[in-house]
Amino acid sequence: MSQSVRLSTTQLSSTQRSALIAVLLGVILATLDTAIANTALPTIATDLHSSEAHSIWIINAYQLAVVATMLPFAALGDLVGPRKVFIGGIGLFVVSSLACVLSDTVPLLAAARAIQGIGAGAMMSVNIALIGLIYPAQQLGRGVGMNSLVVALGFAIGPSVASLVLSVASWQWLFGINVPLGIIAIAFALPALPRRAPILREFSYLTALLTALTFAGLIFTLSSVTQFQPMSVVLPALALTIVSLITLLQREAGKSAPMLPVDLFRRPMFALSTITAIAAFATQGLAFVSLPFFFEKVLHWNPINTGFMITAWPALVAVSAPISGRLSDKYPPGLLGGIGLAILCIGMGLLAFFPAAPSNLAIIIYLGLCGIGFGMFQAPNLKALMSSAPPDRAGGASGVIGVARLLGQTSGAALVALCFHLTGMQGAVLALELGAVSAGIASIASFSRLWV
Repeated sequence: MSQSVRLSTTQLSSTQRSALIAVLLGVILATLDTAIANTALPTIATDLHSSEAHSIWIINAYQLAVVATMLPFAALGDLVGPRKVFIGGIGLFVVSSLACVLSDTVPLLAAARAIQGIGAGAMMSVNIALIGLIYPAQQLGRGVGMNSLVVALGFAIGPSVASLVLSVASWQWLFGINVPLGIIAIAFALPALPRRAPILREFSYLTALLTALTFAGLIFTLSSVTQFQPMSVVLPALALTIVSLITLLQREAGKSAPMLPVDLFRRPMFALSTITAIAAFATQGLAFVSLPFFFEKVLHWNPINTGFMITAWPALVAVSAPISGRLSDKYPPGLLGGIGLAILCIGMGLLAFFPAAPSNLAIIIYLGLCGIGFGMFQAPNLKALMSSAPPDRAGGASGVIGVARLLGQTSGAALVALCFHLTGMQGAVLALELGAVSAGIASIASFSRLWV
C-alpha cells in the first residue's frame, strides 16, 4: 500500500478524497433507499391496494437480493478487485431505480427492488474493503466510524426526504432520487477508486449460485412462514435452502478461503461480533418497519409527521457513531457495544409501552435513546469484525458484515409481518417488544466478547 494511502483523513490527496466520497455516496444510496421505502411503505400499500403484510415484500425483495448476492460479490471483489464490483453495483442500482419509478403494481415494484438489491449487494460487499485501502490499520476505527456516520445520515435524511417528497409528489419519485446521486457517485468513482492487485483464487460460479440460493432460500422461507404461506410454498423453499447449504459446505470443505467464510467463524471474536450484529440489526428492522404503521395507523399521524419524527433515531446515530469509532481505537468493542445495546434495549422498551397519547417530546427522547445506543454499537462492532479477520480475508469479512446487517434487518421485517398477521394493527406494538428482547440478546453477546 502506498505511503499516501496511509495518511489520516485530513492528509488525504484529492484523488483519495474523491475515492472516499464515491464509497460513501454508494453507502448513502443503499441506506437512503431503505429508509425511504420503510417510511413510505404505508403510503405505497394504500396506493397499490395492498395489505400491510403483503406490502412488506417491497422491503423483503430488496433485502433478499442483497443477502443472496453479497458473499459472491465479496469473493468476486477478491478476484477482480473491489473497484470493478463497486462501480458495476452503482450502475445497476441507478438503472433499477428508474424501473422502480415506472412500477405501478406491488409485483413489479418488488421485482425492481430485487434488482436494486443486487446492485446494493455489489456495493455493500466491498465498501469496507475499499475503506481499508484508504485508511491504515491503526486508524481503521476512524474509517469504519466514518462509514457508520454516513449510514446513519442515510437513515436520518431518508424519512425526512420521504416526507418532503410525499408532500408534493407521488411515492414513485422517491426512488428517482437515487438517479442523480448514482451518477455523481460514478463520476467520482471512475477516476479515483483505488486499484488492488487481484488475489489469485479460484472463483466458482457454481459455488456463487449455491451461496445465493442458500441465503435467498433462507430469507424467502422466513418471510413465507411469517406471512402464513401454504406448506406447498414453504416446504420447497426450506428444502432448497437445506440442500444448497449442505452442497455448499461439502464443496467448500478444506478450502483456505471459502466463499461462505465458515473458517472465520472459528475465531470467537468474529463469531460473537457477527451474532451481535444480526441481533442488533433485527432490532432496527423491527423498529423501522413497524413504527411508520404505528404512527400512521394507531396514532393517526400523516406521513410527513411520521418521517420527521423517525429522523430522531438515525440523527442521534450520526452523532454517536463517529465518537464511538474513535473510542474503539482505545476501548474494547465488547464494552462499547454492550453499553450501547443496553441503551437501545431500554429505548425500545420505552417505545413498546407508549401511553395512549404520548407526547412528541417523549417519542423524540425514546427514539433518541435508541439512536445513541445503536450508534455506540455500530462502529466498534465493524472494527471488531474487520480486525479479527486476516488481511487476506478482508473481502470475506466485509461480505459477512453486510450479510449480518441484512439478515438482521430482513428477519426484523419478517417478524413485523408475523406480528401484523397475529394481532392486526397491534402488531406494531408487539414488534417493538420483540425489538427490545433482540437488543437485550445483542447486548449480552457484545459483553461476552470481553472474555475472549
